[in-house]
Amino acid sequence: MHTLASNLVHCVFSTKDRVNLIPEPERAWQYISGIARTKQIPLIAIGGTHNHIHLLLAVPPAMPLAKAAQDLKGNSSRWLGEISQGFGWQQGYSAFSVSESRRQAVVDYIAAQEQHHHKWSFEQEFLTLLRNSGIDFDPTYVFT
Repeated sequence: MHTLASNLVHCVFSTKDRVNLIPEPERAWQYISGIARTKQIPLIAIGGTHNHIHLLLAVPPAMPLAKAAQDLKGNSSRWLGEISQGFGWQQGYSAFSVSESRRQAVVDYIAAQEQHHHKWSFEQEFLTLLRNSGIDFDPTYVFT
């Protein structure tokens, strides 16, 4: 029998210190989409701003989430470092499980990042994601 699974994960990571180091976000999304195809990581949605990125991934059952994040961040970091002086991603990443029934809502949320950030900062958005997901955190250390 084959392994059957639905591993939808909303991943979020920012640039180091949340500095606007992504000069052309849409070009970065295209590049990361290519990495995902090459690494066989199904990418359902991608978006973000000049200082962070959101991904909706269908993580293959035999691939650890940490490996998928490492592949996407590591390969994109090299390329972004060539086009953006001092580029670096934050350490780590955040991941939120998504049920199939919420898939389209997350796709829409990711697509609306530019409009969304006219009202909310990344920090406000991220703390809300953590709270809504029931993740325990110490606000003192979230952004260090």
